Amino acid sequence: MLKTAYTLTRPQVRTTSVVFASPHSGRDYPDAFLRRSVLNASEIRSSEDAFVDQLFAAVPDHGAPLLTATAPRAFLDLNRGVDELDQALIEGVRRNAHNPRIASGLGVIPRVVANGRQIYRGKLTLAEAHLRIAQYWRPYHDQLQTLLDESNNTYGEAILIDCHSMPHEALENVGPPGSARPDVVLGDRFGSTAAASVVEQVEAAFTSAGLRVARNMPFAGAFITQHYGRPSRQQHAIQIEIDRALYMNERTLELNADFAAFQALLSGVIAEIVDIGRVADQKVAAE
Repeated sequence: MLKTAYTLTRPQVRTTSVVFASPHSGRDYPDAFLRRSVLNASEIRSSEDAFVDQLFAAVPDHGAPLLTATAPRAFLDLNRGVDELDQALIEGVRRNAHNPRIASGLGVIPRVVANGRQIYRGKLTLAEAHLRIAQYWRPYHDQLQTLLDESNNTYGEAILIDCHSMPHEALENVGPPGSARPDVVLGDRFGSTAAASVVEQVEAAFTSAGLRVARNMPFAGAFITQHYGRPSRQQHAIQIEIDRALYMNERTLELNADFAAFQALLSGVIAEIVDIGRVADQKVAAE
């Protein structure tokens, strides 16, 4: 068992309705989990959004909170619903309607890592699945909801930036043949989880830093974006996917030599995104 389900870093003074969260950068692998896996240390990390928490480490310096998971995605996927249990992995799970994420082995307790590689020998018990959800999934999501409630209560709105990274190969067929691949993909479930004005400002923050941006292809956002995005209630959720090749070696899981420079570039992007949430702060101050 891990000591904590998440790490929350708050700013000295919160100045924005924006909340940043990284659900897939956890890298504390329980020993008992590793012993049960058929994968080696490198293979089991292939689904991890490696170093995303470090990419966004400057968030609190700009006045926003940063929530990061400690449990790795291969152990528990925080970007899935608690009902997305895989019958092929977990004993005693009732057969549900077809779910493509579960069918591919990527439920709340994943059966596979990247490229469909099996994680376990045999099955897990339903009790073990429920224990992981109770110990890691619920505390993370309870804290995330608390941060969004704080935003809504203080600023009259909340903006969730759900931070991820994507394999470079996932961008191979994005855009017309011969066109430049995007560096960043924004997911708002095709306009359903955030107001267009908010998404446009987030996109502008990346493009002003010289990064190419696409929307919703190949990643439109999963459980977190869909669950927390309620633009009609002034609660917006946007998933951000950053090409891993920009800052790390995907094969060796090592940082690129220019990681610090890219991190500094993102700090400027973060500052602009944080400013989006300061508009609400100005409204409250004026009332």
